[in-house]
Amino acid sequence: MRTETIPTELIFGIPVARLTMLETLLAVEEAIEDKRQIHHIVVNAGKIVSMQKDPELRDSVLEADLINADGMAVVWASKLLGKSLPERVAGIDLMENLVKMAHENRYKVFFLGAREEVVKQCVDHYSELYSPALVAGYQNGYFTKEEEADVAAQIADSGANILFVAMTSPMKEIFLEKYKQVLSRVNMIMGVGGSFDVVAGKVKRAPVWMQKAGLEWFYRFIQEPKRMWKRYLVGNSKFMMLTLKEVFSPVRYPKAKPVTT
Repeated sequence: MRTETIPTELIFGIPVARLTMLETLLAVEEAIEDKRQIHHIVVNAGKIVSMQKDPELRDSVLEADLINADGMAVVWASKLLGKSLPERVAGIDLMENLVKMAHENRYKVFFLGAREEVVKQCVDHYSELYSPALVAGYQNGYFTKEEEADVAAQIADSGANILFVAMTSPMKEIFLEKYKQVLSRVNMIMGVGGSFDVVAGKVKRAPVWMQKAGLEWFYRFIQEPKRMWKRYLVGNSKFMMLTLKEVFSPVRYPKAKPVTT
C-alpha cells in the first residue's frame, strides 16, 4: 500500500489513517521492500491539544506520511465526529510488532533516545528475545543541537531499515522532520515517546482491560501523579472541550501539505 493510497479520516484537520494494526504493519513492510520511506507519527489527545498552539509541531505532524490514532480518546472522538477509525494503533504496540517483523524479515533497527541505561536495556532485551543481528545501532537522547546533524548521519550510515526515536513531543517530531532527507535510506522513521522505558521495565503498562477501556492514561497517572496530573487531567479536559467545539461548531484547520512519494 503506497502512502498516497492510504485511506484517512480528517480528525481536527489531521489526516489520520483508517487502518488497523495489521494493515499498518503491511503498509510499512511494503515500503521497506520497495525501498521507500514512511515517516510515521501517532497522535493522542495530548498531542492534538498541543498542536493547536504549536505551529512547528503541527507542521511536523502534517508532513508525516502515515498518522495513526494512538489514544482511545481519538478513536472515540472520531465516532462523535461521524468518522470511522477502526481501532487504536498504540505506538508501543506498533513498535513491538515492527521489531518482531524486523527479526523475521532480517531488517535492521536503530534505537535513538532515552537515557543511556534505558536504551541499552531496550537493545539488550530485543537482542536476547530475537537476535543481536537486528540492531543497526543505538544512541541515547542526550545530545546537543550542535550534535544533531552528526547523530542523523550516524543513523543514515548504520544500514538501518527502521528508526525508533524515544523522545518527548515535540522534540521527536521536529527532529524527524528536520532530518528526513538525511535519513532517506531509512525506510521507516517513527517517534515512540517513552516506549523504551516500558521495554526496559522502568515503567509498567496498564492491564489489557484498562487499555481497551481507554484508561491507560489513568494507570500512568496513578504511578506518577505529581508529574502526570497536568498532562492528563488538564490535557484530557482540553481535548474534551476541543471535541465538543468541533461537534457543534466545526473549526477550519490548515490543510495538510501534499506529500510526494
